[in-house]
Amino acid sequence: MIESIRIENYRALQNVHIKNLKPFTVLVGPNGSGKSTLFDVFAFLEVCFTLGVRSAMDQRGGVRELLSRGAKGPIAVQLSYREAPNARLLTYRLELAEERGRPVVSRELLRWNTNPGQGRPTHILQFEAGRGHVVDEETGNKYEEELDTPDTLAVNALGQFRSHPRVVALRRFISGWYLSYLSVAEERRSPTAGPQERLSQSGDNLSNVLQYLKENHPERLNAITQALSETVPTLEKVDYKTSPDGRLVLFVKDAPFRDAVLASNASDGTLKLLSYLTLLHDPDPAPFIGIEEPENHLYRTVLPGLAEQCRQTSTKSQVLVTTHSHEFINSCRPEEVIALYRDGTGYSQVIRPRDIPLVNDMIDNGAQLGHLWQEGYFEELPEPRTPVTAVGDFE
Repeated sequence: MIESIRIENYRALQNVHIKNLKPFTVLVGPNGSGKSTLFDVFAFLEVCFTLGVRSAMDQRGGVRELLSRGAKGPIAVQLSYREAPNARLLTYRLELAEERGRPVVSRELLRWNTNPGQGRPTHILQFEAGRGHVVDEETGNKYEEELDTPDTLAVNALGQFRSHPRVVALRRFISGWYLSYLSVAEERRSPTAGPQERLSQSGDNLSNVLQYLKENHPERLNAITQALSETVPTLEKVDYKTSPDGRLVLFVKDAPFRDAVLASNASDGTLKLLSYLTLLHDPDPAPFIGIEEPENHLYRTVLPGLAEQCRQTSTKSQVLVTTHSHEFINSCRPEEVIALYRDGTGYSQVIRPRDIPLVNDMIDNGAQLGHLWQEGYFEELPEPRTPVTAVGDFE
């Protein structure tokens, strides 16, 4: 689980350090506050690890479009995480710059503490401009390496070797993240038949995943349909059929009608909720799940139940949600919520509702968290700004 994240010079996130992340974390804030940018940082890292740094940069317009206005230092993302609840804390830092119009990995570090408690940090991996070293975790021997291209991640290159288990684990961890960009238009498609284990980011293989669950995990499919029926009382059943040309066709049946209808004729909200429930009931869920603004297409009475589903999933996966919905926030605990806002400099700052005494007092007296956010009570106690350094917490 990720325990903290530090971001430097990434658009409006010029210097943001969020500590004590929870298994279930909800980001709130007005339009332009930076919460979608923070969500995108996780998506950016996932693309860096799966498709490469150049692809992640190109998708976002290049280094100059990502770099905070007026910033001169590199773009930096730093994660501190544990592979298991009682495991040693590890920290990964990635710094990116531009040379001759191309993105380069200017610095990349992976460290851990020599002891689970207090201890001197030890670098497992340390690279600058494509050159550096990796340490054998068993013997302590240091091996010098040089990467082929300056935009290659050392973790990706060395994460292919079993002799570096912490590097391998980090590569698998971030490569396995799921960032949701579900599209109702894609969910209405009738894909080619064939079971698929994991929902795609757009949800265009929803029928395939339901087929996989029906054939391999019928109890999961039953749980999904039950949760859907409890949330949408008129919905009785979700099923699929195979068309003569081998394509899957999704059907939904409303009570008290006898016949099911094509999913393409179902409401946007029903399809969106079905996709979220399918994602959250994955028998082998991604280690990190990001969901942006789940309230889109969903009726407000559905959102408290969806928030509880996210919390239940967070016992197995870390779940991050961005939202504008006070109904969703009403179902959250103060320690689960992080609020963002823009200060006078134009950069994003972080507020923790649990650190605001007035918010805690009002909740103790029956106030709801979402209504307090809506009324502006989260704008009382910004975290102090600290100067940005070139190496963050590493020196």
